[in-house]
Amino acid sequence: MSKTVFLNDLQVGQLWHSGPIEMTEADIIRFAGEYDPQPMHIDTAAAASGRFGGIIASGWHVAAVVMRDFVETAPFGDTPLLGLKIDDLQWRLAVRPGDVLRITREIVDIARSKSKPDRGVLTMRMTVTNQDDAVVMSFINLMQMPARPNLDR
Repeated sequence: MSKTVFLNDLQVGQLWHSGPIEMTEADIIRFAGEYDPQPMHIDTAAAASGRFGGIIASGWHVAAVVMRDFVETAPFGDTPLLGLKIDDLQWRLAVRPGDVLRITREIVDIARSKSKPDRGVLTMRMTVTNQDDAVVMSFINLMQMPARPNLDR
């Protein structure tokens, strides 16, 4: 059974690791065919002669599998979260078929709302690496999260 985690239960510096997520050529082509149909993502011949020398995953595909992993691993239990924004999204290295991705999530800031004390904003740094520990994607994610009610109020 999942538990509810409140903003006040967390601390700056906390880390979560997840994965592995294997990126297959079939999944890369399927995702890109529907959402990002550029030749380097869907056409093996065109990709082979292109600047990447083969099929690579759409950056949006990588972001989507990271989101799915977050939902499935549920580091905050059954706590309802609301994504507010993503800052500094960087696709740093091409993701290729056969790459195995791992994700590190780190809390970098926690701010309780002054006007709505029943919630606050959690800021996390997401770093996605491949099997060689090379960073392939990173971003800062701000999420609204409920705060534990103060019992003395």
